[in-house]
Amino acid sequence: MTPDPVSSARDEISHRRVLKIALPIVLSNATVPILGAVDVGVVGQMGEAAPIGAVALGAIILSTIYWIFGFLRMGTVGLVGQAEGAGDKAEVSAWLTRALVVALAGGVLLIILQPLIFWSALRLAPASDEVESLARQYLAIRIWTAPAAIAVFALTGWLVAMEKTAGVFWVQLTMNGVNVVLDLVFVLVLDWGVPGVAAATVIAEITGCALGLWFCRAAFKRPDWRDWPRIFDRTKLIRMALLNTDIFLRSLMLMIIFSSFVFIGARFGDVTLAANEVLIQFMYITAYAMDGFAFTAETLIARAYGLGKRSHVRRSVIVTSFWGMVVCVTTALGFALAGGWIIDVMAKDADVQRVAREFLPYMIAAPIVGCAAWMLDGIFIGATRGRDMRNMMALSFASYWLAILVLLPIWGNHGLWVALLISFAVRGLTLGARYPALERHASKAG
Repeated sequence: MTPDPVSSARDEISHRRVLKIALPIVLSNATVPILGAVDVGVVGQMGEAAPIGAVALGAIILSTIYWIFGFLRMGTVGLVGQAEGAGDKAEVSAWLTRALVVALAGGVLLIILQPLIFWSALRLAPASDEVESLARQYLAIRIWTAPAAIAVFALTGWLVAMEKTAGVFWVQLTMNGVNVVLDLVFVLVLDWGVPGVAAATVIAEITGCALGLWFCRAAFKRPDWRDWPRIFDRTKLIRMALLNTDIFLRSLMLMIIFSSFVFIGARFGDVTLAANEVLIQFMYITAYAMDGFAFTAETLIARAYGLGKRSHVRRSVIVTSFWGMVVCVTTALGFALAGGWIIDVMAKDADVQRVAREFLPYMIAAPIVGCAAWMLDGIFIGATRGRDMRNMMALSFASYWLAILVLLPIWGNHGLWVALLISFAVRGLTLGARYPALERHASKAG
């Protein structure tokens, strides 16, 4: 007798399957810092400070703008994964088209509004006339690939949902590789300067989008990807809009927390600001490693929801959370044992090293305190429970600011770090409190 795929689904949620999905994401993330370093290093060879500042300023402006569309990746994982779990191949293709339509519309809107956007951004981050002039050149070139850059979010979400994370790795590796090679050619060989850096990124983004479309070619083999009455079905579009709005609001609050952490830390002087920035890099290391298992939770939970089986949801949570905890404990131990050495490598100033060591214990605690929040984010994304994510983040957001008001006057920068850890803990605890409802709802979702 042929095994029933539904009854065997629980057996398929194995540690091997989790690692197969997660490891390409971890490796993909490892390539990200390399690109930033090469961009800075290449323009640094020009022997002037202004080009470095212009590239850094332009890149952060566009990264922040494109970050707004990050909901496309998260929302697409849950919606596509649930359709795949339910065996609805037509919707698997249709959800990708809907996401790509949003990416195209968003990118075109950014191109149209570029004068207003860049003027506003440069007013918020004023620089010298020379840096601003070069930054405008950089932005004016890169903005034309906004649709492709945003589309990569949608394509990545579809690939993660379909457990094709090797494709995500190759897209990221190819984009970064093309960018690095063209940086060297355009700037060091052709002497194009800052416009050369921008042109290299433009070509890399187009290449990455094209490769992502190729990896998603299975979606385009069905006619449903261009079934426009289905694509623009009002009920499906409303569901997508509500989910993405909730995810966007959740992410906005999270960004405000981290941005305010930097700005508030600046009150305590340049040394403390620098020390905090060094330690926050530790957080990024943890996040890059955790992403692989959080993404895996997203796709496995989404598929379990599509099946409508609570037992599959629970099994997915247990296996992915085990590996998430392994990552968090490992990074915490690594920071405890090698944190001082990492600080010395990243900062050569003796005062910055001393202050960073003083606050290192908070960064050692962060992976442990934040583990539940990070994994539950992936679990709730897969279940498309955007409202819960938004509401629990609102409680975390409020707890952070309350802790700031109470602890900052008493403990200074220590109070700032405690407030950040409290926000992690509250988000994990509140999402955990909502988990039973998520699991109960799974039996109704299939």
